[in-house]
Amino acid sequence: MMVHKSSMAPFHTLAVLLWLRIAISAPAIAAGCERSCGGVEIPYPFGLDPNCALPGFNLSCNTTGDGKPYFVNVEVLSISLLAAQARMRMDISKECYNESSGLMNNGTNWWLDLSDTPYKLSDSGNRFTVIGCRTLAYIGASTPDDIGSSLTTGCVATCGQDGVASLTNGACSGIGCCQTAIPKGLQNYQVWFDDRFNTTSIYNLSRCSYAALVEASNFTFFANYATSSAFNDYYGGQAPLVLDWSIGNKTCNEAQKMPDYACVSSHSECFNSSSGLGYICNCSQGFHGNPYLKPEDPGSCKDIDECKDPKNYPCPGGECHNKPGGFNCTCPAGSRGNATIPGGCRNDFLTLKARVAIGASACVLAGLFGFLGWEVIRQKRSIKKQALLRQNDEFFQQHGGELLLEMMRAEGNVGFTIYDREEIEAATDNFSKMNIIGEGGQGTVYRAVLDGVVVAIKMCKEIDESRRKDFVQELVILCRVRHPNVVKLLGCCLQFEAPMLVYEFVRNKTLQELLDLQRSRRFHATLGTRLRIAAESAFALAHIHSLPHPILHGDVKPANILLAEGLVAKVSDFGCSTIDEKTQAVPKGTPGYLDPDYLLEYQLTAKNDVYSFGVILLELLTGKRPLSKERKSLTSMFQEAMVDGTLLELLDSDIVNEASMGVIHQAAVLASQCLVVPGSTRPTMRRVAEELRRLARADELQQYPQQPLVIESHSFMEIGSTCTTSLWYAGSNTTGVYSLENKVVQSTEFAR
Repeated sequence: MMVHKSSMAPFHTLAVLLWLRIAISAPAIAAGCERSCGGVEIPYPFGLDPNCALPGFNLSCNTTGDGKPYFVNVEVLSISLLAAQARMRMDISKECYNESSGLMNNGTNWWLDLSDTPYKLSDSGNRFTVIGCRTLAYIGASTPDDIGSSLTTGCVATCGQDGVASLTNGACSGIGCCQTAIPKGLQNYQVWFDDRFNTTSIYNLSRCSYAALVEASNFTFFANYATSSAFNDYYGGQAPLVLDWSIGNKTCNEAQKMPDYACVSSHSECFNSSSGLGYICNCSQGFHGNPYLKPEDPGSCKDIDECKDPKNYPCPGGECHNKPGGFNCTCPAGSRGNATIPGGCRNDFLTLKARVAIGASACVLAGLFGFLGWEVIRQKRSIKKQALLRQNDEFFQQHGGELLLEMMRAEGNVGFTIYDREEIEAATDNFSKMNIIGEGGQGTVYRAVLDGVVVAIKMCKEIDESRRKDFVQELVILCRVRHPNVVKLLGCCLQFEAPMLVYEFVRNKTLQELLDLQRSRRFHATLGTRLRIAAESAFALAHIHSLPHPILHGDVKPANILLAEGLVAKVSDFGCSTIDEKTQAVPKGTPGYLDPDYLLEYQLTAKNDVYSFGVILLELLTGKRPLSKERKSLTSMFQEAMVDGTLLELLDSDIVNEASMGVIHQAAVLASQCLVVPGSTRPTMRRVAEELRRLARADELQQYPQQPLVIESHSFMEIGSTCTTSLWYAGSNTTGVYSLENKVVQSTEFAR
């Protein structure tokens, strides 16, 4: 386990602990084991001495200092056996404006590594929290050998155009405060700030930026957190977070066969850890104690005598009789009834005939009540159905359904379908998580089948009331879009709280997945293929920007560029975006691709899409992630490399050769033009697309000046086309995709 504190200098180790990989067993606990420190109970398998704990669960008590328990140098606040969780305190990262130097100080950014320990960061109990008036911070999963190589997520907090007037106590949705979830099973993380966003120009309003992984239930935002040091001061520089812990790395079925099985107490049960590998133990129902202790230990799982705790196990109308794992609550002799309620027992004085008569009457009454009950249920269902229909109609009206129908009638048959709520629910299996195929900043996408056709259904996030009409106008425009590189909008459903959009389903993968395969060296795309994909994507964006009523995407990133058969690019995930240049309350988009201009103004323009596309072009040229290095974005590294003349060191080696360098340099210049800040001088997407198409053709001519050879092979089938050359799939002995330059790409994951 490692905890690092960093500034601009490299990380330095504060403490190191390796969880010994030895057999886990329940040793005979040494007599006199201390079980508390600083008011915190330390139950087994934890201990303050190696002889008093299972391997990896040893803590220390700082008897010469604050008298508190620590895991290495991280303070332990509490331990729960039942929940299998521990609460600890971890440092808050911060960066502040230095009035003396006129610059941002280096700040303190922390890296916690719990690899090879029993602990995992709780995804349900924690939230990555960012505080400030101009702050963009990231939390990245990393390993000691590869710091910052895998970005987890980021969060943006600004005070908007209204400044402190827009800060609201208790609200953490982007104004002064931002929170986001972390993935399940995370064991290490680091926090760092984006150096493009700082408080140098607003230090009189807000001098510092803060970021930390914080226990969600322990955090409430206050307006003064964004404008003072109150957040850091309240927690004393260290905020509480929640860690899940488990025993070993085996499932219950596997562990029960091992001699080191830890659930050794009688009446204990094993449960697989919900946060990853390993298992935990709990006492069976009706028993309490420590399931990790042997039966002879007085603290192991013991029967609960429910009769001695009438508050939690009431038996007010009768007699309580304890039994292993439970209790019986019965009426006293000579009486009958329900002893669990006051006065529930009655003396047994009725004759047999009276009992029969009462029984018969009870049957009649039961039948009558059953009939009446059914009528009530039927009436309630009818009322509920009517209420649902009214609600559906209300949503339909709120989302501009009547206006949409009028516009469709005026436009004539535009090949656009308005679906009913029941059709969408049935097609998505009531929005089953199994059918989710994508989640983005503007909504969730489900795979579904409508009218026998596979489609993609997107559940939009909430549409602002002020732009209902714009949303409907956008739907009418989008359903008329006919472009080979734009995913077609087929219909919608407006009977939900958030609109549902129905798109054509693209069966292949995304550019994000291709890039990930490229980075892992399981896929090798040539420069020509990359430029073609970029050109097709750019032409798609140029098309929607050039419509009579322009459409702005707002979330351009590789995950929103689908790759159809033949790696043909299709831009997706718009339709919930803003149709006009509207000012928004909170930023929308994906960290790493967001335009700095947009983060400062919250006003979406076509130039924002150009910037995001420029980041994608950098990814295609370098093979690197947009936020892959400690503290530095890919755009910053690229701009420095262009100035220093070290671009070659940043490029993906797969595309670098003597013949291609001219084209690569021109593509890099084009990318730098897309990333210019401020964005008023950036080129249009039409110009970017045309330049990329020219570069793709130029690369092909430079690489293959002669007419391409005809490849002889049976079962060749054309599945797509590039700008000038067909893209082929070999269906017999050869497996792969032929690129723009007719070189075999060694992968079967994109060839279908």
